[in-house]
Amino acid sequence: MVKQKKIFLDESEMPRQWYNLAPDLPNPLNPPLGPDGNPVSPDMLAPVFPMNLIEQEVSQERWIDIPEEILEILVRWRPSPLVRAYALEEALGTPAKIFYKNESVSPAGSHKPNTAVAQAWYNKQFGIKKLTTETGAGQWGSALSFACSLIGLECKVFMVRVSFDQKPFRKMMMNTWGGTCIASPSMETQAGRNILAKYPDTPGSLGIAISEAIEAAVSDPTGETRYSLGSVLNHVMLHQTIIGLEAKKQLAKVGIKKPDVVVGCCGGGSNFAGLSFPFIYDKINGADIKVVGAEPFSCPTLTKAPFIYDHGDVAKMTPLLPMYSLGHTFIPAPIHAGGLRYHGMAPLVSAALKDGLMEAQAIHQSECFEAGLLFAKTEGIIPAPETTHAIASAIREANLAKEEGKEKTILFNFSGHGLMDLVGYEKYLNGELTDYEYPESEIGENLKMLDGYPLPK
Repeated sequence: MVKQKKIFLDESEMPRQWYNLAPDLPNPLNPPLGPDGNPVSPDMLAPVFPMNLIEQEVSQERWIDIPEEILEILVRWRPSPLVRAYALEEALGTPAKIFYKNESVSPAGSHKPNTAVAQAWYNKQFGIKKLTTETGAGQWGSALSFACSLIGLECKVFMVRVSFDQKPFRKMMMNTWGGTCIASPSMETQAGRNILAKYPDTPGSLGIAISEAIEAAVSDPTGETRYSLGSVLNHVMLHQTIIGLEAKKQLAKVGIKKPDVVVGCCGGGSNFAGLSFPFIYDKINGADIKVVGAEPFSCPTLTKAPFIYDHGDVAKMTPLLPMYSLGHTFIPAPIHAGGLRYHGMAPLVSAALKDGLMEAQAIHQSECFEAGLLFAKTEGIIPAPETTHAIASAIREANLAKEEGKEKTILFNFSGHGLMDLVGYEKYLNGELTDYEYPESEIGENLKMLDGYPLPK
């Protein structure tokens, strides 16, 4: 008899609400602050975001309805399948059951359209005509270009230069969906020109690209442009929780009340939050669940950075956010997990770590690519370099279950496929990739310019 490998939900079983972690945190979330150190009011964010998304950003409602028009677009690929990784389990010889939520089935190949569609829709409702954004590996830029093409908005994407060079097909995906992709730093903005004058050979960073995208939005004299962010902010975490809410229903279909371990990779926090927050809700309410965020050694935001107030971008155009941060001037090593090279972590994810609701692991890219190859050879899908961090962490947990002789249920987010990232696999197979551990001394240098900044409570 063929074993059940994929667990599906019918479209009628899709979650009708997003889950907001903010009201359930043990300690209230610190507010974003302006340059004067005072909390930022919603009106101060209005030049950057539409008010309907700002309302979600500051909401203290636990459940927020998903508009039917958004569901009608999400249903093109959602609900995404929950898959039992039997072949990976067998290869590891583990007693653990390993499940992964396959977010690679979206048209853009990752979890990113879950919020891209929502953000584009809310902007369109507010009368916005054009969105600007940044992207690292190109997953977010592709997703927003896709969403804008469906909803009828213009889209301009500032792509971190090293990824722009490493991943030309991502740029082509954006162009195919009608988006405009520009290597960052660029000569199009004052922020970009300033960086290029000082560092003409810079590989770029998400912090720089964010500065350019925000500048391009707020400098539009027509007022018809807004900025869109693919991670970090509360409303982005909110939109992604459809992942974990679906997973809970799918596990229940095979008689599993809760997983023992939930794993996601962490860059800015969106795919991790999307899977884990609905289970952190259960943990807050007494469930025994280990929640793990996996990140690169070369960008150790959760494992080495302090919990501070910092800007989300290099040009300091964003408010001060309460988060674990390596400093907004952080320029990461050009590892192939471009989506995990951000200097900060989402305030909600940072708060979850600070409150002991999750733990973090830093993993070298060689271990991650090794895990990605094993997954590809057993389960068949080539994972994105970012996703391999979650796979590597899940494999660690499966091996721990083997050592302990315990039958655990491990759930991880397969956040995206790696079919546009094969250059990284080629370099790994040719022995051209090196591991890099970001030195704590450099973190200290980055943080010097934050002397005198307020500290989170």
